[in-house]
Amino acid sequence: MRKKIDANWKFYPGGESPFWGVNSSGVTVHLPHDFSLLQKRDPNAKTGASNAFFPGGLGCYKKELQIPEEWWGQEILLEFEGVYMNAEIRVNGQLIMRHIYGYTSFFCDITPYVRYGEANFISVNVNNDAVPNSRWYSGSGIYRHVWLEVRDPLHIASWGVSVTTPAVSTERSVAQVRTTLENHRHGGETVTLRSRLVDQNGAEVAAAENELRISAGDNMEVTQTLNVIPARLWSVEDPYLYTLISEVLRNGTVIQEQKTPVGIRSLSFDAKQGFRLNGREIKLKGGCVHHDCGPLGSAAYDRAEERKVELHKKNGFNAIRCAHNPPSPAFLDACDRLGILVIDEAFDCWHEPKNPNDYGVYFDLLWKSDMRAMILRDRNHPCVVMWSTGNEILERDGRSNGYALARELADYVRSLDPTRAVTNALCTIPSINDKVDEQSLAELGDQWGPLTEKFTEPLDVVGYNYLRHRYEYDGKKYPSRVICGTETYPAQAFEYWEQVTNNPHVIGDFVWTSMDYLGEAGLGRVWYGEKKGFLGDYPWHMAFCGDFDLCGNKRPQSYYRDCVWGISKAPYIAVYKPQYYGQTAGLTPWSWPDVVSSWDWPGFEGKPVQLEIYCTDHEVELLLNGKSLGRKPAGKENKYKAFFETEYEPGELAAVGYDENGRETSKTVLRTPKEPAQIRLTPDRTVLGNGVGDLCYIMAELVDRDGNVVFHAENDLFFSACGAGTLIAVANSNPVSEEMYVGNQRKAYEGRALAVVRADAASGEIVLTAMADGLPAASVHIQAAGGK
Repeated sequence: MRKKIDANWKFYPGGESPFWGVNSSGVTVHLPHDFSLLQKRDPNAKTGASNAFFPGGLGCYKKELQIPEEWWGQEILLEFEGVYMNAEIRVNGQLIMRHIYGYTSFFCDITPYVRYGEANFISVNVNNDAVPNSRWYSGSGIYRHVWLEVRDPLHIASWGVSVTTPAVSTERSVAQVRTTLENHRHGGETVTLRSRLVDQNGAEVAAAENELRISAGDNMEVTQTLNVIPARLWSVEDPYLYTLISEVLRNGTVIQEQKTPVGIRSLSFDAKQGFRLNGREIKLKGGCVHHDCGPLGSAAYDRAEERKVELHKKNGFNAIRCAHNPPSPAFLDACDRLGILVIDEAFDCWHEPKNPNDYGVYFDLLWKSDMRAMILRDRNHPCVVMWSTGNEILERDGRSNGYALARELADYVRSLDPTRAVTNALCTIPSINDKVDEQSLAELGDQWGPLTEKFTEPLDVVGYNYLRHRYEYDGKKYPSRVICGTETYPAQAFEYWEQVTNNPHVIGDFVWTSMDYLGEAGLGRVWYGEKKGFLGDYPWHMAFCGDFDLCGNKRPQSYYRDCVWGISKAPYIAVYKPQYYGQTAGLTPWSWPDVVSSWDWPGFEGKPVQLEIYCTDHEVELLLNGKSLGRKPAGKENKYKAFFETEYEPGELAAVGYDENGRETSKTVLRTPKEPAQIRLTPDRTVLGNGVGDLCYIMAELVDRDGNVVFHAENDLFFSACGAGTLIAVANSNPVSEEMYVGNQRKAYEGRALAVVRADAASGEIVLTAMADGLPAASVHIQAAGGK
């Protein structure tokens, strides 16, 4: 038996002392939960801009569990998918476990400490007070699910099922199943291990069965081969999943059943043929994604993770790099279902720290157990195609035994899973020349290549962060090296993608970032005047560099990427904000120009305004109120951009695309809105089918009487939810807003705000209402139905 125990925990801010207990009355919360998000951002917080000015701190979670007497003789475990960080687990007052790393899952065997037939008390103390410990927003608390598992002392080990596919074709495929059994009984036993592979209709397609004798205290790995004839392969276009049902039987009775999704697919990587999935070359159209869920902080609701993956899939991405830590199981489950390839990354640092209190403090003690936890937990996900041992590791230049460590980590990964590529993401080295143009080579030689060569030797794929200028040079210097652009600048999307498509040894491109995130505040900001620092000052709290903003809306760079990837259907009109006309804009390497797609600039009538049109057509014409402002070349030869300048005049602005023969092929129109007349609510779904904890994202837009979004509207919006759900977050995409993400009020930004509702019952109606002064209230009805 395995079930979630997310509901009805008591949370105590400030944590629990073994001497004095808790110092607050506590509040009932449901997991996943991020207590940092409840805090007011503080410009003086030690966490600083990296952690979005959230202070962090201590917290304690308590839960009462009834353990029935009939469970006596069974093993009782708790599984924590993620606790940030320094978790102490107590059962009935007994300290039974500590887990330091905030991103790996772990199990607690609570069997010796429970009291049968009565209440038991679980306490989880969380310490995120030693800051700074992260370069991005970490969140704090039990931010992923917690599971209760009850099992026979003779059982399949935790994460004890491994499925690989050594032979793959549609005619005949082989699934090799390795199952580890443990016998914690006092005597030896004979049991049967049965493994059945079933399709999505529940029909059995292959099976194997073994009778086994397992001695007391022993464990045994059993290998079974399943022939699948014919086979439907897992791919980006058709992410078909079978289900492996693993059963342990004693005297013909099933004492344990475990289900594992299985995708049948093959992977290969080499410098001449690139990356191949099922024998077919695929270029990775990737994005880097941090673990937070935007307005929810780090709370990893299944739907929030799924929505992230859906946004990527809908907008042409086929790959995601998890930066810079193992993701939630729900995130990988969504990638399996939707067909997104994943780089699963372990660490942001090794021995050498990047912050005073980060993982570098614990690396020597913990790297092997945390790496093992990541790989054993995630190895059955077909979406995972590469394991990354780290990001921008300081030891990449050989310091602190870096070369030997790089090999030790890569070898350990392969000992656990030899079926995937091992990578690591390298960047430039400060004070070292990494340029490979003729002048630099003549004057200084190639310094970066020789210095990192031994570090990269054990890697199957070498990740290059912002090293586009080395792609072709290193392809010649290291002819067997497979390169992946593991971080790239948004504004150089065209140049990076050209390198990927023109070089078989460069297998893909991962923009930093595809999804905007909390922390690294102002990394992608634009400023006018003097720049003050690498990151933004308070109240900046978002990175502001994603293809999608914190609410999930497409930003201008995403529309430009549509052109680069050939999926754009119409021109995109990018308008430079007229209030800054004539001023020099400051941009970081992660910035996008200060443009928006709006023709709503009250007070700037008759003032000059500049525009860029992103367009795949041969030419594009711009028309203002029916008057042509000229026709200019666009398309790939012009990097999909055409520049215009005019004077602002309210009305209708149209961009028309033409092919080589002068025929109109596409058109986009922007209209100047009138004043706000109503609130338009658009839920991402109207039926929530996944039970308690499912989410609905409702976009609130201030629109005029014709339905046009009023871009300049900044009305205060007030939300309420009633019925079978709760309002858990309110948001907009303003990177310098000082409003909190919890509560019921949010100011519109660029005419929009977001509300997130959680289903609190398996069935029933949820009504979300939005109100603003001077406008009629609006409501949307959502049905929770069919959940568990």
